[in-house]
Amino acid sequence: MASTPTHDYHLVSPSPWPALGAFSAFVMMFGFVLYLHPTMLGEGLGAPLTQLGSWTIVPGISLVFLTMLLWWRDVISEAHGGYHKPIVQLGLRYGMVLFIFSEVMFFVAFFWAFFNASLFPSAAVGGVWPPTGIHTFDPLGLPFTNTIVLLLSGTTVTWAHHALLEDDRSGLIKGLSLTIILGLLFTSLQIYEYGHAAFTIKDGIYGSTFYLATGFHGLHVIIGTIFLIVCLYRALHGDFMPRQHFGFEAAAWYWHFVDVVWLFLFICVYWWGG
Repeated sequence: MASTPTHDYHLVSPSPWPALGAFSAFVMMFGFVLYLHPTMLGEGLGAPLTQLGSWTIVPGISLVFLTMLLWWRDVISEAHGGYHKPIVQLGLRYGMVLFIFSEVMFFVAFFWAFFNASLFPSAAVGGVWPPTGIHTFDPLGLPFTNTIVLLLSGTTVTWAHHALLEDDRSGLIKGLSLTIILGLLFTSLQIYEYGHAAFTIKDGIYGSTFYLATGFHGLHVIIGTIFLIVCLYRALHGDFMPRQHFGFEAAAWYWHFVDVVWLFLFICVYWWGG
């Protein structure tokens, strides 16, 4: 009786995963920066440091994935243990909203850079936008196809969510599966697009802003797809219930955020900016 919770809050047990996550992120980013700038620790080291950077990235990424796997495992077990009372779930929702808002601010910075360069083109780029010599994509070609694919994925993840609310396990699994397939298709089409681009990230301010904004969005699509694959795995094992499914809800919010950002990218970067 002494151990029975007497309140609606969840006092978490001490966990090693935040510390491991911070260490993993440091190792990954240190290796990445060292790979790009092998002289940052001194001249003359060259090739050995470049090799060290490339060998540090892989363990760093592996540790990041291990941290996520173990940390989320603990959170899921806490949910099954009845610790996620309504007020705890509300706190989790606030946390996800703040996380998505922080991601929005990333893209605000990228759009700011793009509009600053495009609305006031300098003499260095020929005084016009797109800059002289840049051959942009036809917005009604592959970019428009990708837009349709991503919008369809938004409808399928909504279908999956409504199926879950109605306790339709079959509809949930079908909707999630279709969303994952469409996410993988989007990523494949974007890789194809990059492979056939007439400019690179080194081609001045246009290439830099284009690849930074669309590439960062592409990374979010990959992360969101992994998020949905985890949700599909959990759905197949009967984890989600109509009254308690924050894990899926967070994935759906994230996916809709990815959809909305792509609409802005398509309109501003591909259509207007091209």
